[in-house]
Amino acid sequence: MPVKVSVIIPVYNPGVYIEDCIASLQRQSLPPDAYEAIFVDDGSTDGTPARLDRLASGDPRMRVIHQENSGWSGKPRNVGIAAARGEFVMFVDNDDYLGDEALERMYAYGVAHGADVVVGKMAGKNRGVPVELFRRNHPRATVENAPLIDSLTPHKMFRREFLDRIGLRFPEGRRRLEDHVFVTEAYLRADNVSVLSDYVCYYHIGRDDASNAGFQRFDPVGYFGNLREALDVVERYTEPGAVRDRLFRRWLRVEMVERLRARRLLGLPDDYRRALFAEIHKVVVERFGPGVPAGLQPTQQVVAALAEADRYDDVVAFAAWEAGVAPTAGPTDVGWRGGSLHIGFTAEYTSARAPMTFPANAARTPLADAPKNVEEAVAWVCAETAARFGQATADLLLRERSSSAQYFQPVEVTRETVPVDGGERVRLVLRATAAVDPAELPGDGVWDAVVRVKLGGWTKECRLGPAPRATRPEPCAGVTGGRAVLPYWTEPHGNLSLDTGAGGRRLGLDGVRRPDVTVCGARLRVRIPLHAAGGARVGLRFTASGRTLHASGTLTGAADGPGSLLEATLPDRLPRGIWRVALSPAPDAARPAWSGLPFALRVTGGGVRVVSVPRPGTARRLVRAARRALGTARAKVSPLIGRGR
Repeated sequence: MPVKVSVIIPVYNPGVYIEDCIASLQRQSLPPDAYEAIFVDDGSTDGTPARLDRLASGDPRMRVIHQENSGWSGKPRNVGIAAARGEFVMFVDNDDYLGDEALERMYAYGVAHGADVVVGKMAGKNRGVPVELFRRNHPRATVENAPLIDSLTPHKMFRREFLDRIGLRFPEGRRRLEDHVFVTEAYLRADNVSVLSDYVCYYHIGRDDASNAGFQRFDPVGYFGNLREALDVVERYTEPGAVRDRLFRRWLRVEMVERLRARRLLGLPDDYRRALFAEIHKVVVERFGPGVPAGLQPTQQVVAALAEADRYDDVVAFAAWEAGVAPTAGPTDVGWRGGSLHIGFTAEYTSARAPMTFPANAARTPLADAPKNVEEAVAWVCAETAARFGQATADLLLRERSSSAQYFQPVEVTRETVPVDGGERVRLVLRATAAVDPAELPGDGVWDAVVRVKLGGWTKECRLGPAPRATRPEPCAGVTGGRAVLPYWTEPHGNLSLDTGAGGRRLGLDGVRRPDVTVCGARLRVRIPLHAAGGARVGLRFTASGRTLHASGTLTGAADGPGSLLEATLPDRLPRGIWRVALSPAPDAARPAWSGLPFALRVTGGGVRVVSVPRPGTARRLVRAARRALGTARAKVSPLIGRGR
């Protein structure tokens, strides 16, 4: 079979961090003869060269090329392209890893849409990745109709014939932003770029030792010299105008303005901050016309204007004010409706931990010149934020805790202005309701509810919470898509999370009471605190004296309250004894999770009777109490025995 994909991995002293990368490559769902992995060892001095040689000797999919250290990733990637046999090449860093179906899905998507470049959804663990780009699948994306320019790392799939035809290779040597130069030209010259957003293809990892190359503090002169080369690519392949300004805006926003904002700037030593600011000032003056910063958000426009005006002290003072601005989101309702979990919440911004206020009846005013001082800058930002409130949005994302994979949920938003200070100022409050279909979430795991607020000059995220214990809604678990889903509040912070693999006591089935259970002949009926829209099939397990029997049951929504009605037929000729009962929402799973119910069935010659049993842990508590009582009794008796002697 022809090789479909060649995965190219530049390697330099990764240590143990390469193991997840290797394992993910070996787990790929593509047939073994349809892909290859080419590790280009760039003069590693740890044990990695020997580790890779052993790997290649035992796995024909794995190839290794050793070379002298070149100083950066450009040359190893070019060497990999030259050695590749695949129709597409995929670039992976040695401390990152792929989703198990990444190569198969990205290849099929690229072929289906005739793509020269395929951008797969990314998840960032301890590091940022683009969010808006992966809101939906985009089979025919361009720099004009999608935020492609937000993703300039090389971790994508490229048609090899396309790279050869236009002669595209990475700049080599010790340098920064070589990937920006490569990816930008690919975007601008590709016949088609396809964005795959419904599966996490690439996991971008921030190492615990913070030794990723991109995390190291850089020399501002060299860095912004390399950045100018990416701007040169844009100028080479675009005409002056709105598109070029939009592309330039990406570097102004991400590589310059964002480095001069809030805690990111304040956390740097003053001498380094000054050197960074000086180089940013030069690029802004040299390369960007007025149309570039004009499209930024208000806070970003202020920073860009102050940088252009060479006002370092005001940039630092504005960063100090902005560092106190943060979003907050509180729940208003969490409950099941049909097969979806509906989550209502409010969101707004705070300043210095108090609700942020804005001028009432504000009108938009262009920022013609740099503000005279920080007070004027803050006033303009607040007025612009209020004037743009009609464009503000709040999204709910569910983020899987172990992998950081995240997915947007459908949400409806309304906007409310709350008067304060006699009506001269207002709070800007977003009210939203999201409908979460747990069946759409891939796999079991714990999913944290994250609110993403876009308001005026900020796009920020926070957890949904905290919710005070006395007022927060307490929805029951639900059964949907053949698994139990438990909404719950974290401790001690009180934030909302969903467990899509819940079982055991966490399902809350110990809330069943004796009057909730009836047996009529061979039919068992239980009122149970589990939501099941449209009915659900569950498994029942009966155990007694080392014996285990199984039966199927159904859950149907209760007509007179929350929860569901469990109905099942008891196993034929249930032997005499006391039978404990457990439930599994996914009885056909390879290893079903069972949750014990707080009742048992006593089977005698006279029939079946429901009896209560201690809740889980009660027996252990009784044993501990008995031991404590026995110890106290012994302590009292011992002195008497001693005196008797």
